[in-house]
Amino acid sequence: MTGSDRASYAVGFSDLDDEVEPTRLPLRGEFPAWLIGSLLRTGPAKFDVGSTIVNHWFDGLAMLHRFNFADGAVTYANRFLRSDSYCEAAVKGSLARGEFATDPCRTLFQRVAAVFSPKLTDNCNVNVDMFGGEPVALTETTLPVRFDAETLETLGHYAASADVGGMVSIAHPHYDAARACRFSYVVDFGRKSHYRLFAIPDDGSPERVVAEMPVDKPAYMHSFAMTERYLVLTEFPLVVDPLRLMLSVAPFIRNYRWTPQRGLRFHVFDKDSGALVVSSVADAAFAFHHVNAYEEGSDLVIDVITYDDAGIIDELYLSHLRAGEALNATGRLTRCIVSIDSAEPIEVVALADEMIELPRIDYDRCAGRPYRYVWGVGRTSGGAFLDSIVRLDVTSRASRTWYAEGCYPGEPVFVAEPGANEEGQGVLLSVVLDARRGTSFLLVLDAHSLAEIARAECPHHIPFSFHGNYFPSN
Repeated sequence: MTGSDRASYAVGFSDLDDEVEPTRLPLRGEFPAWLIGSLLRTGPAKFDVGSTIVNHWFDGLAMLHRFNFADGAVTYANRFLRSDSYCEAAVKGSLARGEFATDPCRTLFQRVAAVFSPKLTDNCNVNVDMFGGEPVALTETTLPVRFDAETLETLGHYAASADVGGMVSIAHPHYDAARACRFSYVVDFGRKSHYRLFAIPDDGSPERVVAEMPVDKPAYMHSFAMTERYLVLTEFPLVVDPLRLMLSVAPFIRNYRWTPQRGLRFHVFDKDSGALVVSSVADAAFAFHHVNAYEEGSDLVIDVITYDDAGIIDELYLSHLRAGEALNATGRLTRCIVSIDSAEPIEVVALADEMIELPRIDYDRCAGRPYRYVWGVGRTSGGAFLDSIVRLDVTSRASRTWYAEGCYPGEPVFVAEPGANEEGQGVLLSVVLDARRGTSFLLVLDAHSLAEIARAECPHHIPFSFHGNYFPSN
């Protein structure tokens, strides 16, 4: 069956305007009785913002989604994130703040004023996490938005320490249980720009700067790597001149330039001292997502979903997606081995033939340590978009796939079974669009076999989102 014969995924890029209060969902099969908690997700849900149609998948206004599990039942609720970006757009009747690839029409005076007092977007449509014990929605600026995990009510910005600063950040912090904190980083643009790694303590105390590194042309980095002892910035050669960015009339990402001659740079920092341990260079590549990293003797093993270049960003413009064009929105699971104490060149190895994106691992057990399994979304032969769930075994190189005709799954979130004593012992949770019916369902799979366990049918379609996390009940 070819992509043209399949139900189009394009409905996943149509607006969802309905907000529903907690609603018990009809089930097919039985959800595990031990699954007691909530899957919280954020994602773009409104692409037609008054008189503005945003340019890119990454630009739609954010909506929160909550699937709650108790006693084998599943309830669902959703609510727009009432960020400043959302509220200003509602008043203005069009997009009010600049997004990843869409910039509102502004006068020359407004553009000049924005250089001295930038109004960063707080449209947190990328991920959900916990900062200082409270849930936050995240995007790639330094304005996380707090919300109530039960009601999904927006509670205002998370107040970060002024010491951290910066304008651009990430939506993929790493959790370090041994140090009881999350690690993240920001980019400070200016005549002298810097990368700044920082820690977010679990106890709610102020963030602390871990390390700082000057940079001439900052790179676009969507995530980073963490081992037990080190933090690793993977600097892709998609870079920007800070002055160009601040004075430009173009949307944020259009100011970045692909410069493969810079190569792919790995900067390794000690978590405790903040010292730069080593910087190494490999051939140019691009990635959104790291999978995992760990130490092996004097080497660091860093696994990333790579692309040959940054062209994937252009593929994800809304004009392509709403037309249902066939897109290859997956990358290759690639292992980069960086030597800490020698001048050995970086070894780069492909770990699987299958292409994958939106990767997840058994994080609590394996983050920063050797691991075996990675789950993500894939694209079957002849498929037009992300239409399958894939499990890759990085040890044996074997793979398994879940596929259902006309269905397009999102990120598979791994949830470990209570008392699990083996990696990957648990289930996967994925929000799936049934393009034939025009609605979505929550899918639960056995994480090892990818056998379907159950589905919970949603009352509407849920536009394609990016990330979320499962939070067990206290």
